[in-house]
Amino acid sequence: MAQRILALAADEAPERLQEALQSLGESELGDMVTRQALNGRETAALLRGIFRGSPCSQQSGVLRRLQVYKHCIPLVESGDLHLAKVSEIIGLLMLEARQLPGAALAELATLFVDVIKGGSLSNGKSLELFSTVLTALASSKESLAYGKGELNGDEFKKQLINTLCSSKWDPQSVIHLANMFRDIPLSGEELQFVVEKVLRMFSKLDLQEIPPLVYQLLLLSAKGSKKTVLEGIISFFNQLDKRQKEEQKVPQSGDLEVATTPLDQLRHVEGTVILHIVSVINLDQDLGEELIRHLKTEQQKDPGRALCPFSVALLLSVAVKHRQQEQIFDFLKTSITRSCKDLQFLQASKFLQDLFPQQYDVTAVILEVVENSAFGWDHVTQGLVDLGFSLMESYEPKKPFGGKAADASYGLSKMPAQQACRLGASILLETFKVHEPIRSNILEQVLNRVLTKAGSPVSHFIDLLSSIVVSAPLVLQNSSSKVTETFDNLSFLPIDTVQGLLRAVQPLLKVSMSVRDSLILVLQKAIFSRQLDARKAAVAGFLLLLRNFKILGSLASSQCSQAIGATQVQADVHACYNSAANEAFCLEILGSLRRCLSQQADVRLMLYEGFYDVLRRNSQLASSIMETLLSQIKQYYLPQPDLLPPLKLEGCIMAQGDQIFLQEPLAHLLCCIQHCLAWYKSTVNLCQGAEDDDEEEEDVGFEQNFEDMLESVTRRMIKSELEDFELDKSADFSLSSGVGVKNNIYAIQVMGICEVLIEYNFNIGNFSKNKFEDVLGLFTCYNKLSEILKEKAGKNKSTLGNKTPRSFLSMGFVSTLLTALFRDNAQSHEESLAVLRSSTEFLRYAVSVALQKVQQLEETGQTDGPDGQNPDKMFQNLCKVTQVLLWRYTSIPTVVEESGKKKGKSISLLCLEGLLRIFNTVQQLYAARIPQFLQALDITDGDAEETDINVTEKAAFQIRQFQRSLVNQFSSAEDDFNSKETQSLITVLSTLSKLLDPASQQFLQFLTWTVKICKENALEDISCCKGLLSLLFSLHVQYKSPVSLLRELAQDIHACLGDIDQDIELESQSHFAIVNAKTAAPTVCLLILGQADKVLEEVDWLIKKLTSLGSDTSEESSQASNQTQALEKGVILQLGTLLTVYHELVQTALPAGSCVDTLLRSLSKTYAILTSLIKHYIQACRSTSNTIPGRLEKLVKLSGSHLTPQCYSFITYVQNIHNESLSFAEEKKKKKKEAESAAISTVMAKVLRETKPIPNLIFAIEQYEKFLIHLSKKSKVNLMQYMKLSTSRDFRINASMLNSTLQEHSTEDAENEPDNDQSSTGEQTDENQEPKKKRQRRK
Repeated sequence: MAQRILALAADEAPERLQEALQSLGESELGDMVTRQALNGRETAALLRGIFRGSPCSQQSGVLRRLQVYKHCIPLVESGDLHLAKVSEIIGLLMLEARQLPGAALAELATLFVDVIKGGSLSNGKSLELFSTVLTALASSKESLAYGKGELNGDEFKKQLINTLCSSKWDPQSVIHLANMFRDIPLSGEELQFVVEKVLRMFSKLDLQEIPPLVYQLLLLSAKGSKKTVLEGIISFFNQLDKRQKEEQKVPQSGDLEVATTPLDQLRHVEGTVILHIVSVINLDQDLGEELIRHLKTEQQKDPGRALCPFSVALLLSVAVKHRQQEQIFDFLKTSITRSCKDLQFLQASKFLQDLFPQQYDVTAVILEVVENSAFGWDHVTQGLVDLGFSLMESYEPKKPFGGKAADASYGLSKMPAQQACRLGASILLETFKVHEPIRSNILEQVLNRVLTKAGSPVSHFIDLLSSIVVSAPLVLQNSSSKVTETFDNLSFLPIDTVQGLLRAVQPLLKVSMSVRDSLILVLQKAIFSRQLDARKAAVAGFLLLLRNFKILGSLASSQCSQAIGATQVQADVHACYNSAANEAFCLEILGSLRRCLSQQADVRLMLYEGFYDVLRRNSQLASSIMETLLSQIKQYYLPQPDLLPPLKLEGCIMAQGDQIFLQEPLAHLLCCIQHCLAWYKSTVNLCQGAEDDDEEEEDVGFEQNFEDMLESVTRRMIKSELEDFELDKSADFSLSSGVGVKNNIYAIQVMGICEVLIEYNFNIGNFSKNKFEDVLGLFTCYNKLSEILKEKAGKNKSTLGNKTPRSFLSMGFVSTLLTALFRDNAQSHEESLAVLRSSTEFLRYAVSVALQKVQQLEETGQTDGPDGQNPDKMFQNLCKVTQVLLWRYTSIPTVVEESGKKKGKSISLLCLEGLLRIFNTVQQLYAARIPQFLQALDITDGDAEETDINVTEKAAFQIRQFQRSLVNQFSSAEDDFNSKETQSLITVLSTLSKLLDPASQQFLQFLTWTVKICKENALEDISCCKGLLSLLFSLHVQYKSPVSLLRELAQDIHACLGDIDQDIELESQSHFAIVNAKTAAPTVCLLILGQADKVLEEVDWLIKKLTSLGSDTSEESSQASNQTQALEKGVILQLGTLLTVYHELVQTALPAGSCVDTLLRSLSKTYAILTSLIKHYIQACRSTSNTIPGRLEKLVKLSGSHLTPQCYSFITYVQNIHNESLSFAEEKKKKKKEAESAAISTVMAKVLRETKPIPNLIFAIEQYEKFLIHLSKKSKVNLMQYMKLSTSRDFRINASMLNSTLQEHSTEDAENEPDNDQSSTGEQTDENQEPKKKRQRRK
């Protein structure tokens, strides 16, 4: 039969063809087509024949065509046919579909929907036909029966799509369906339906099938609904990531039915999806813009949902190839800083923490992206690197004008900008570790920045370089050319950068001989440079090399002072060669350095400060270094035993024109000798065997030489008078003359020499009385000079002169000396120590040097002298010093010391200052070691395990000691009250309170105690009152919101200063004794307003959060609404209590000046925030039909009754005060015309300045009332009933004054009437006359 139909079709005999087809039944027709298709012969020709014999003009033809279609669809989907055959059949059916009438198309489309519902699609090929059918149907104008009614083609298509999207899809056919919808014309609404349906199917698909489906969706988004597509993809992967994290937290999950996704599979799928999105964005720029727009709006609502690891990775991938890179980086940077600021904001307030228990941290998310990118996300790495550098450059440490850059690495990075810079460095370091191909690129960029940013601080880049080198020193060998290129520019870099850079690349020098050799060449050139900085760089480089290239036989140095020691590089390729060859190499370097001893003082200074470290790390160089120092000191030492002074000071200075410079820092040279000698005696002598006799004799030679020399210098320095140095009280010390400069240099050198000898004699003295008498003799010489310098500085009032010269004592010695002076109870030492203890001046000097050392440590992170850069040693010394100072302060109160008789601070007060500085420094530099620090202070509990140190308990114990001292201060007689000490005590307490856990019992006890102190002590000292209240606020904020506390304080101020209406008498109930006539204004008032402003900032922040939550219409709306209600309640309660605070302050008779000014500004801010709250409710009424809560109504009522009327009265009061001051000034003017005119103009200016905030306040009140009217209309609640009509304005008519003025005018006019004719000329000139007449007539 098939052959016959084919033959008839070929003969073009339509009538016979129709007859033949009519003779076939439905099943026969179907079988014939199936057989022909399976045999693979001329299927298309057969179908063409059937269609030719079934014209659409006849009903039978349409039916036959439909039968063919209905039969072919399952046939195509059965999977029995060859794909080429399938394509051929579908192609033909698609061509013919357009000829079908509307009803047939509708039937066919419905059939397709049923097939899809039934899930019998296998290869999805027939869907190409479905899209053609739907397209044809959409353009059909016929009315088609649907249910009981009729629809046109387009509406029918819409209904079908609706049905299709509401029904269940077989997961296997989702991709085919998504592909099909691309070919159908869809309206916006239909497209939204389709997209949402496909997104809902994500969770039902296998993970591997998601990337192709995403690709289809993205192509579909070209028609619209871009936002929905992107949002759906991002939230889907965000959910997967969250689930993955939770599963990692709980590995032994009992629920075995939930199939967990392997992590690497998930990451690879995410990577592929990101690639798909980026490739589509490259073709469709609008999609990229939509992505940024969507994330920006989402971030306003919920940053946790907007910036998840997946979306950040996506943004970074888009940024690399896209023109919107700048926009993306700006968005990420603002998100990072905002997140850091929000975290900081939350941590500062318990009230906010309770409302936002979960805190979102964007830095963790970005570092997670770096971690995820290890799974082959190469497309993200470039974006990560660019973001890292962008962050480091945007938020680098700022260089203060004319000053040295504040180095963030010493303190904790508290500021958002510093945290962002840290994050940039972490991104780069982690990326460097994870991705090998990009390492050389990162290294090159870091080195380039170190070189090109020489003017601005580069410490953050050097720290990063150091971390990179430590993480992979051998990787750097491949990039050694870049490093040697950097060395060529060393002589042009600032000395700090050079030292940092060399320290960072030091491990590389051990591995690569070529790098080391090129460095040495550069340094040798630099030594002969004209630039002082280049020569200093050379010295720094050579000292570093000497420290790190050990000679065979050098002692192992356990106390390695550098963070990166030789141990970091295990692969020391040239180990055997090194030890033997290093000696010649080191001696050659020493030879180069000896040349530097004839250069400027700065260069010599670096050498003297560096030799000790070299010696300690490379002990075989001892004799060479000692010989060098000996030959240097001999140039200035006078060996004759009776000659005074013992050293030639003239040789240390150099004149150049009329200017005088220091040429040889003699005190530093002696200091270096003293430390090297002490180390040499303690270490080398113990280790040298008897076999080295010859060498020993030679060594003993210089050792003996030094000892004799120091002994002789000590003896003669004690004998010397100041006149021997040409220094006495009559000498000129002004820095403007050459002689004065010379005398200053001499004085500082002599004082330094005395200090060096004090340390030397104390150390070798071994508690002998004679030596300690020598120490005291040297101190007497030092002290005389010190007093003269202080006295002269006081007269000159010069800033330079006031600075105490840096002490030459080392931190280690300071801790030893203090322990001996205050804590040494050994019987055998008592007699000798009594010599030193007898001098109060010496004790004070010892404590003040400790104070100076701690200050230096706090500011720069290190101290002068040996081990000054070794954090471990510094920490141990700090603990020792703290123990002594704490014992001295708590056991001998200041009152006991008779400091009144002598100048200067008492020792106890110095101890307290030292403790304050130490507590600050420890929290900044040694935050991780605070438990050990507190443990060291607690002498009773010396043997406790380090693991179970409870910081809060230990800190509370220390706090109690200072609390006792403070209570003693308050209970002492007025004459004994020491304001400076009280301030320091309060500051110490607030510093220590940071160590308490806010949730602990101890914190609550301390807060209760502080409240009690403020309530019971009528402190009249303003600075102490300020400190105590600041402490109270800072504690209270961590416990709960301080608004109720502010209300009580405001009531006290009101009671203390009286009411603006003088007739009102107030109840004299006082909550806080600290608020009294002396402290109430401006001190307490300004503190309260400052704290109220902080609360307003919090409320403002919350209202912004509320607005963003209100615009969020996601699935978690019920959870969001609960949070919204909690936030609204919090905001309204805070504002309500704040209004009562202002209610008190606005009625208080505050003195003109800062209080009034600040209060007016604060009120404007309050009204602005009330307005933004009202705006939020207007928005809420628009989006939902919510009624406004009763709480808000109460708040509005409170503002209407307790604030606005009082504000207007207060404005009148302020204007009256100013009028009084102006009239007072006018009276003065009349008395003394010219002399006082300047004073009057300043009063006028002051009044103008202080009344400036008044119009702003009135405007803020009126804006508030305007939006209240809007809200009243929207919510159908009359909120304006609580508002009284505002009367007070800048222009007011005062009725009583008006009447009295009018009466005056009427009497004047009555007197003027007889002379009316003569005054006609006067009328023309005097314009004021006319209005007066008018007024009279009216009357």
